[in-house]
Amino acid sequence: MAAEIVNSKDGLNEGVIDPAFALHRGGKMAVQATVPVRDADDLSLAYTPGVAKVCTAIAEDPALVDDYTWKSQVVAVVTDGSAVLGLGDIGPEASLPVMEGKAILFKQFGGVDAVPVALDCRATDELVETVARLAPSFGGINLEDISAPRCFEIEAQLKRRLDIPVFHDDQHGTAIVTLAALRNAAKLHGRGLGKLRVVISGAGAAGVAIARILVEAGIGDVVVCDRKGVVSADRGDLTDIKRELAGFTNKENRSGSLESAMAGADVFVGVSGGTVPESAVATMAEGAFIFAMANPNPEIHPDVAARYASVVATGRSDYPNQINNVLAFPGIFAGALQVRATDITEGMKLAAAEALAAVVEDELSSERVIPSPFDERVAPAVTAAVAAAARSEGVARR
Repeated sequence: MAAEIVNSKDGLNEGVIDPAFALHRGGKMAVQATVPVRDADDLSLAYTPGVAKVCTAIAEDPALVDDYTWKSQVVAVVTDGSAVLGLGDIGPEASLPVMEGKAILFKQFGGVDAVPVALDCRATDELVETVARLAPSFGGINLEDISAPRCFEIEAQLKRRLDIPVFHDDQHGTAIVTLAALRNAAKLHGRGLGKLRVVISGAGAAGVAIARILVEAGIGDVVVCDRKGVVSADRGDLTDIKRELAGFTNKENRSGSLESAMAGADVFVGVSGGTVPESAVATMAEGAFIFAMANPNPEIHPDVAARYASVVATGRSDYPNQINNVLAFPGIFAGALQVRATDITEGMKLAAAEALAAVVEDELSSERVIPSPFDERVAPAVTAAVAAAARSEGVARR
């Protein structure tokens, strides 16, 4: 109870309940039945003996599980608590409020039911095995806040093993929203994507996925930097993921520091934390786009970025152009579940980015290259685009 009390320095607010704790007391979710159980007849249909007919039918034709249970409408939000945004490795129990929050955003913004699943296991194979054994209860798996580089292998193994969508939102949600905002920034200023040179600060989960989707979208060149500088093929200290990254980025085989890579760059994307000196920002191309998305402290403060950039985006809600994953993941899963997709493909991600950008393409300004999370047009647009892409790519089952 003591943690709930606000103790101010001047003592005026002593005894006041912290509103964050007040909101979270008892959790943020509950299970609600969709059918009534009012009398013996209802009970006999919802449970025994009526339920036996449905169970037998599913045993004979397993595909019926999607029609006669919640499976096709529910996503598992899975974490091990090893890389919670802004908090780090805090473990499964401490991560649960974040997973509950994610689940209610699925429902609020996409109409998708979601269940938080915080797992007490760290070994990659153990986590994969656990999720695979849980999968028969769900229509999709949203991986969340799992540390890199483990997250890459966990997602890859689960995608190979399961016939339902598996999506690591820290990677792909961030990438989709970033691409949507960049498309609109380029459109606003008459720039072609193929002419842009992008520098990404951060080679973790988000940085790798952003690089991949930008290359898929036809960006002219993408250079990724980690703590040691530019990720280039001639470096001898690269992990498997970074070697792969070097293979499809950095066309000009640049090397050196982040600051040197930024000289003349058209776009800066920050997903690493840290601070970029203003002197490096000043070397970027005229009219650059700066997406400094670290929270709560962007790599380049928006006030500094605004001195040099024509479009500034952050991960914060108190500045324009918030790159917020909630613009993507609810509609992506809603679309995938709608057609009972077996996968979320690169084409579906690109379609989601295009649909998201299109929501505000007729309303563009330097402070509006991406919709607000509360724009009611977002989820329906993304849902429809993802469902259509799933059908065209052959991963839809209906």
